[in-house]
Amino acid sequence: MPETSPSSPAVAAGAPSAATATVPDGFVPLLVTDVVRETPEAVSVVFEIPPESRQQFRYNAGQYLTLSVCIDGAEHRRCYSMSSTPATGENLRVTIKRDRDGVVSNWINDAVAPGDRLHAAPPQGRFVLDESDREFVAFAGGSGITPVYSLLRSVLGHTTRSARLFYANRAESSVIFADALGNLSDRHANRFELRHHLDETHGVATPEGIESFLAGAGECEFYICGPAPFMETVEAALLNAGVPAARVHVERFASAVPELTAEEAAAVVTEEVTIELDRQKVTLPYRAGYTLMQMARSADMRPPSSCETGTCGTCIAQVTEGAAQLLNNDVLDDDEIAEGYVVTCQALPTTRTVRVVYE
Repeated sequence: MPETSPSSPAVAAGAPSAATATVPDGFVPLLVTDVVRETPEAVSVVFEIPPESRQQFRYNAGQYLTLSVCIDGAEHRRCYSMSSTPATGENLRVTIKRDRDGVVSNWINDAVAPGDRLHAAPPQGRFVLDESDREFVAFAGGSGITPVYSLLRSVLGHTTRSARLFYANRAESSVIFADALGNLSDRHANRFELRHHLDETHGVATPEGIESFLAGAGECEFYICGPAPFMETVEAALLNAGVPAARVHVERFASAVPELTAEEAAAVVTEEVTIELDRQKVTLPYRAGYTLMQMARSADMRPPSSCETGTCGTCIAQVTEGAAQLLNNDVLDDDEIAEGYVVTCQALPTTRTVRVVYE
C-alpha cells in the first residue's frame, strides 16, 4: 500500500513536494542530511536511512540507488552510484554530475537541500569487487569516478591489494574528489598509483596512453566507468593487450544503441503473450509496440520495476517460449541472453507467441 512521505522543511520551486508526493511501491523516503558541492557541475547528496530500512539499504561498494522524484507533476526515475563506502560506517551518499539535458541531474544540482526527502529503492548493481587478491586497476571518465571511488576506498581500506586509477576529465575544474584522491595517494603511496588525464592538456585518452598506464601490470582485475567513447577506447585497449574479458568489469551510464528501433520491432506480427508472475498465469492478445512489462501491466499485474531504462535489472524475467528483442540492455551478459533472460521494460516480442516467466 503506498504511503505519504513526511513533510519536508523546505521545498524548492519545481521540487517534489514530500507532503503530497506518494511513495512509489518499493521505494523509501530518505532524509537528505547534507549536500556537498564537489565541483561547479557536481554535488554529493548524503542520506540518513530510517532504522527500519537499514537492512534493506545495506550495499556493496560499486552499487547504485534508483531515485524517484516528481518534477512539475511528472515522476522521473534515475540510477545514481553510491560514492560512499559501506565498511566505513559513513552515511549513504550519491554523487551526481549535471547533464546538459538532464532534467533530474540539473534539478538535484540546483534544488535539493538538507531537510528534503527523496524516494529511493534499495541498492542494486553488479559492478562490485571480485573476491580475488589481484591488483585493482580502474579507468574512470568524468562522473564515472563515482562507483570507482567507492570501490577504490574499499580496496585500500579493507584489503591488502594494490591499486591503480587512470582518471580522465576535460579540465582540472571538473575533477571530482580531487583532494580526497590526492590524500589516498599520499596515504597509500606504496600500493596506489594515481594518474590524472586532462583532455584540455593532452587531448582525449588514446589506446597508447591506456597501454602505457598498464606497463608493468601483472595479474589484475579491471574496472571501467565513464562516457561511452572513453569506455570503448579503454575496453578495446585492454582486450587488444590480451586481458581476458572475464577480468574486465564495465558499468555503463549511457544507453546502448538498440539493434532494432521500436517501430521495427513493433512491425513483427505477434499475436499472443503469456505472462507468469506471482503464481498467476495470464494469456492475452498482444498490443502492438508494447514491451513485455507494459503487457503485464495491461493485465493488471504488478511486475517488479525501477529505472525502466534497461540499466538496473529489477525487471529481469525469462522468455521460455518465443523470443523478444531488447531495445537497451546494460545488465545481462551474452550467456544470460542466450538462456532467454530479458529486461522486460526494454523487451519487445519478435515471434508470433511469447511466454515470459518472472522468478
